Amino acid sequence: MKRYSVFAIAREAMRYHSGWEKAWVSPEPKAKYDVVIVGAGGHGLATAYYLGKNHGIKNIAIIEKGWLGGGNTGRNTTIIRSNYLQDPSAAIYDKALQLYEGLSQDLNYNVMFSPRGVMMLAQTHHEVRGYLRTVHANNLQGVETKWITPEEVKKIVPIMNINGPRYPVLGALYQPRGGTGRHDAVAWGYARACSDMGMHIIQNCEVKGVRSENGTVTGVETTKGFIGCNKLGMVVAGHSGQLAEMAGFRLPIEAVALQAMVSEPIKPALDVVVMANTVHGYMSQSDKGEMVIGGGTDGFNNFTQRGSWHHIEETLRALVETFPMLSRLKMLRQWGGIVDMTGDRSPLISKTPLHNCFINCGWGTGGFKAIPGSGWAMAELVAKGEPGPLAEAFNMWRFKEGQFIDESVAAGVAH
Repeated sequence: MKRYSVFAIAREAMRYHSGWEKAWVSPEPKAKYDVVIVGAGGHGLATAYYLGKNHGIKNIAIIEKGWLGGGNTGRNTTIIRSNYLQDPSAAIYDKALQLYEGLSQDLNYNVMFSPRGVMMLAQTHHEVRGYLRTVHANNLQGVETKWITPEEVKKIVPIMNINGPRYPVLGALYQPRGGTGRHDAVAWGYARACSDMGMHIIQNCEVKGVRSENGTVTGVETTKGFIGCNKLGMVVAGHSGQLAEMAGFRLPIEAVALQAMVSEPIKPALDVVVMANTVHGYMSQSDKGEMVIGGGTDGFNNFTQRGSWHHIEETLRALVETFPMLSRLKMLRQWGGIVDMTGDRSPLISKTPLHNCFINCGWGTGGFKAIPGSGWAMAELVAKGEPGPLAEAFNMWRFKEGQFIDESVAAGVAH
């Protein structure tokens, strides 16, 4: 494909933009591929991209039951950070952050990565101790974070009320390298690069079954017919459990709705990402001026992609106390994404009981920030048949063996 550049923009402006190519092609599926990736969201597309870039495997189909990037990739609050407590978590999230920092140049597509900094508020003494522990752990892991005082918090975010009667700000865990990105652009950039390598992106193609012989996967039954493959990668976020059942095994996950909302646009007022675990809310300001607000997960399993009213009320009530100016804003829209949660709130990047079938799921509320690192690790697993250093700890058998990667308290958002 033609490269995007300032010269390309100037050239197309001279001919009324008539020469732009489609970002990716939409072919009919072939009878068989080396690898089939189920799920054309960020993680699935990143897996395919790094299979081609790092391992030279390009005879790949990425199939999606809806439209590309229409699942959780298009339904999140775009926060990117790597300040996790456990070593395996910090490693894979920091790999993702490092890749995000050069992703626009790598893909020749502007993913609008904005390293504005991520601030995680400590509003209880328990959180102060926990975040100080995370700072020390991050220093040992080589992840740059620091503890900042309430006065420093107020200086960075003048609109914040740090003396709230219910939610005083006692300090914050701050990662200057963190920030946000454009969720759609990440999916589109990976899709364009995959298509340029000759991979097939097949939309509106729902998987109805997984076929195997003698314990080895042979392909998938879809609404567009049977598609054969030598290896199968399952990367379908909230519907991982259903797909795994088609393949004949169960996963230790559950699906719940995680919701978010945006306000009407206002002038620039917040140039960092602020997360508040105590009140189950996190907020940033988009380039269009909207306040992007995330809340907690529903307390019951569901697939509504809508969320429940009491979480909206709880999140906004607490954020209004911390940010009094929000009380005058109107909400434009609200939505939910279906996230799959493991018992230790860490993902699965793993081989499965079905030979040559691999799973990538369980990212919970932290999927978007992990996309490049997740794709990198999953591609290595699919290509070599064995996990590399990034994925090794995230195997699905850790629950049987008791080797948990417990991020349920350390993740900094409501689980």
